[in-house]
Amino acid sequence: MAIPFEGGVVLGADSRVSTGTYIANRVSDKIAQLHERIWCCRSGSAADTQALTDYVKHFLSQLSIETGKLPTVKTAAHLMRKLCYENKDNLMAGVIVGGWDPVEGGSVYNIPLGGTCIKMDFAIGGSGSTYIYGLVDSMMAEQTPRTAEEARVMVKKCISHAMARDGSSGGIIRTVTVMETDNFRDYTPGDKLPFGP
Repeated sequence: MAIPFEGGVVLGADSRVSTGTYIANRVSDKIAQLHERIWCCRSGSAADTQALTDYVKHFLSQLSIETGKLPTVKTAAHLMRKLCYENKDNLMAGVIVGGWDPVEGGSVYNIPLGGTCIKMDFAIGGSGSTYIYGLVDSMMAEQTPRTAEEARVMVKKCISHAMARDGSSGGIIRTVTVMETDNFRDYTPGDKLPFGP
C-alpha cells in the first residue's frame, strides 16, 4: 500500500511469496526502486512484476539522461501502465507506483490487473487488500496523515491487519519513506507487528 503525506509518500508491503499453499520466500522485498525518488509495490506474479520494474527502471534511467531532469512519478506510472495494458493477456501484475517529484510533490498511482492507471489519494493492492478496505477508509476519513511518521504508523497498522487475515500475506513489514531530500527504508519483524493473532 502507499499513502502520501505533506512532503512525500510512504510505501509498505508484507514479505510473503507463495506458490499455492507453499511459502517460497518469507522475507521477499516487494518494494522496488524505479528511480531516485520513485518506488513501486509489486503484487501478483513475482516474475512478471520483476520484469516490469526492470523495464521501467531502464526507461526512466534513459529518460533522465536524455532530458537532464528527474522523471515524474506520473511518467513512471504511465510507462508501467503501457507495459501492463499492452501485455495484459500474458501478465498477472498489480502495481502501485509512488514517490516524490518537483511537479506534484508526493503522489500515488494504482495500476491493477488489466493496466488501468489511476491517481489516488492512497492505494492498496494484493490479496490482503480485500480484508482492509473498511479499515483504510475509516482511518483516512478520520485523519489524512501530515507527517511521515503518521503515514508510516498507518501503513504498518493496515498491513499487519491484512497479514493477520490473509493466508497469502505474512512475514515482516517493509516500508519506504520517499521525500525530496532522502529515501528512508524500514522494516518491522514478525514478532513486533502492531496487530496480530
